[in-house]
Amino acid sequence: MLLDTPSLYFRAFFGIPESIKAPDGSPVNAVRGLIDMIATLVRGHSPTALAATMDADWRPAFRVAAIPTYKAHRVAHGNTEVVPDALVPQIAVIEQVLDAVGIARLESPGYEADDVIGTLTHQAAGAVDIVTGDRDLFQLVDDARPVRVLYTARGIRNLQVVDEAFVTAKYGVPGRSYADFATLRGDPSDGLPGVAGVGDKTAAALITRFGSLEALLTALDAGATDGFPAGGRTRLAAARDYLRAAPAVVKVAADAPLPAADLTLPAKPRDPEALVLLADRYGLDSPLNRLLDALGDRPA
Repeated sequence: MLLDTPSLYFRAFFGIPESIKAPDGSPVNAVRGLIDMIATLVRGHSPTALAATMDADWRPAFRVAAIPTYKAHRVAHGNTEVVPDALVPQIAVIEQVLDAVGIARLESPGYEADDVIGTLTHQAAGAVDIVTGDRDLFQLVDDARPVRVLYTARGIRNLQVVDEAFVTAKYGVPGRSYADFATLRGDPSDGLPGVAGVGDKTAAALITRFGSLEALLTALDAGATDGFPAGGRTRLAAARDYLRAAPAVVKVAADAPLPAADLTLPAKPRDPEALVLLADRYGLDSPLNRLLDALGDRPA
């Protein structure tokens, strides 16, 4: 099980009132929410291995070089992301809690959590569940292995299981083609413009007709006219530079450098003393007990 940790702690922060405070008055809503999410996932899915992936770089230079608008609307200053003031200090606490419990926490310099997930998925020998609220990771679903996404849009207790059939039913393309589909359609939340006039249905029709974005561009370069909707060829030709650059942004990496890590879930805390100190300082007894109970109750 691979956790898109930033996606989860942002969800926890906005889903749980900021009135949830530590004894010293500091906010801990995201911390408590994430701990309870992990407990729910462990209890409900009994993973044999788990990694909490993190953003070492939320807006990697290689993506900005390809598409300068990538996440530009979310920049506070320099290369700092707009993050609520009450969430910023909680991220460090989350990291300390994960380390003390013994849950592997992985990041890769110059890469996003998505890329860590993509790399771990590529390396995995068996089944993989990816927990995220980010549709970009739908591109990794693969029934043959299997790899699926547990999508959090409806909440951690009402996860949508995203497999190839789900992607095909919702978007009209195979799961392996989701990145090409998303490139054509664009994604305003990530600052990706897409192709003007190309929405979900047109993007799906183009991918279905040509099989891939690369094949579509080959046909475009060759002067082919068959398979393009009325006016579509002109719009695609106008977006040619974007379509060549965007795959480097949309596709998650499969080769991000990662440190060696043991992803085995612990049956007991790695650092009990540190965990007690964190629990006392931030008032985390209840959620941590729920997590430790879930870890201890897993089948041998």
